[in-house]
Amino acid sequence: MKTVGSYEAKTHLPRLLEEVERGAEITITRHGKAVARLVPVAERVDERRLKETVESLKRFRRGRHLGGATIKEIIEEGRR
Repeated sequence: MKTVGSYEAKTHLPRLLEEVERGAEITITRHGKAVARLVPVAERVDERRLKETVESLKRFRRGRHLGGATIKEIIEEGRR
């Protein structure tokens, strides 16, 4: 991951955006401390979708049980 100061980021923003479009991640610092991160938009969307999918699966699982049966018993029942 590339790191640039805030002045350089302001001065070279178009070039930095081109790098980000190609998949780079760039951290912007002010006085040596990280204050922002430039990342490709597609990556952020994928993270959000992943989190939404996990939450959806968690909601789906709530309240569901096997009715006292074990997984092995259910598998055996399916083989009959």
